[in-house]
Amino acid sequence: MASAEDVKDLFPAMVKRLVPEKAAGLDATILFDLSGDNGGFFWIKIADGVAEAGAGEVPDPAMTVKASADDWFAVATGQTNAMQAFMTGKLKILGDMGLAMKMQTMFA
Repeated sequence: MASAEDVKDLFPAMVKRLVPEKAAGLDATILFDLSGDNGGFFWIKIADGVAEAGAGEVPDPAMTVKASADDWFAVATGQTNAMQAFMTGKLKILGDMGLAMKMQTMFA
């Protein structure tokens, strides 16, 4: 099980792994609604090939990812395949499904 600190650290790590050319022209905020003891709300904003991350809710995200903190940790660290997690209902996407597909290649 991932600790609260492990989960919180995922988002700055994702910012560092952004592939700018894959995010070119994108201006979107992704909200992560993670349940469980180590969950919470986190966000990543991508604009002009640059990303920033933070905690808390944001108004009108382009996409919301809903999962348990442990399931998202497993997806984000490569222990679980994102598509498999989505197909089995462990990962839910609300909003821009095109952005969800693009997300798979935006982060190295």
